[in-house]
Amino acid sequence: MLGTEVTVHVNRGSADALEVATESLEIRESVTLLLQGHTSPAHVHCRLAGDLEYVATIDQANYYVEPDGVTAVPIGVDADAIEQPVEGRLEILTGYGSESVSIDVTVVPGTPDIDVDESLSEPARSEPDPTALDSAVDRLAAVGLDPATLAVLALGLVAVGIAALTAATVGGPIATVGVAIVVVGFAVALFLLVR
Repeated sequence: MLGTEVTVHVNRGSADALEVATESLEIRESVTLLLQGHTSPAHVHCRLAGDLEYVATIDQANYYVEPDGVTAVPIGVDADAIEQPVEGRLEILTGYGSESVSIDVTVVPGTPDIDVDESLSEPARSEPDPTALDSAVDRLAAVGLDPATLAVLALGLVAVGIAALTAATVGGPIATVGVAIVVVGFAVALFLLVR
């Protein structure tokens, strides 16, 4: 039974009589004990017994209950501090202990706190569309060429292009031999990467 209020009738029908509305209670939050006065005033003592006293508190133990009045007794419960149910009793006494009732109380663990930061209020960012270069690299990688091989291939083509432009500008047999050396070096590097 989950609830936040429990009523105990005091002096209903006879002096020093106690009647409880429920004999057991399952809670995960603070509860209020309502002492409902009837024919005559009374002094009522409330206490926690068993393991309940480790997870619950009562502000004070003794209460004066007016006839036809209601006295609220707040019982604080710290269910967040436990990982498994805790059992105990709430004992209510009157007539200097001559009359008593008890309520079996089970405190169940509370729901864990979930930290929510401001990033949850922002829309999720999608990945940007791939560029033409990214698409070309992905297609070549699917063929079996990794990005390092592609980088060497690009640098080799740039080196051959620069050598050819230099040979065309300078002219002569020595420039042609230089271009041939660059082309052979590029071919050897490409062969070693691909095999």
